[in-house]
Amino acid sequence: MIQLDGAIIHTTKGDITVKLFPDECPRTVENFTTHAKNGYYDGIIFHRVIKNFMLQTGDPLGDGTGGESIWGGEFEDEFNKGLRHDRPGILSMANAGAGTNGSQFFMTTVPAPWLDNKHTVFGRIMKGMDVSQLIERVRVDKHDKPIEDVKIVNID
Repeated sequence: MIQLDGAIIHTTKGDITVKLFPDECPRTVENFTTHAKNGYYDGIIFHRVIKNFMLQTGDPLGDGTGGESIWGGEFEDEFNKGLRHDRPGILSMANAGAGTNGSQFFMTTVPAPWLDNKHTVFGRIMKGMDVSQLIERVRVDKHDKPIEDVKIVNID
């Protein structure tokens, strides 16, 4: 069951348990958990996988150009000085610049401090880093899209 403080992302490579930060970024967590409860992420592929960086998903179009928030369109960033891209396993919003959060998110596989104050950190992998590493190692094309689809089955 999806909770405001955590969720299990079931993928075709295994399960990733994440802790969420609703006190620090309430709108971002509400957006993620509502999409998850409504099945928005079910069957969506990881459309961008960059070894030694991150795994990106959450786009219903599967190409990095789609998705919207639960409110329709985009919403503002929620940066918090205590939540940084300081380790592998950070759950963060993908965007196209300031205030352009929709449905896409990514998980880091290394520390990525250059993303601080550019992408909202709203969670952290607590269990399943081995699964994120399996996804990180899949073969990708020249656009970093996995050759064989890796999908979110659903999120509990």
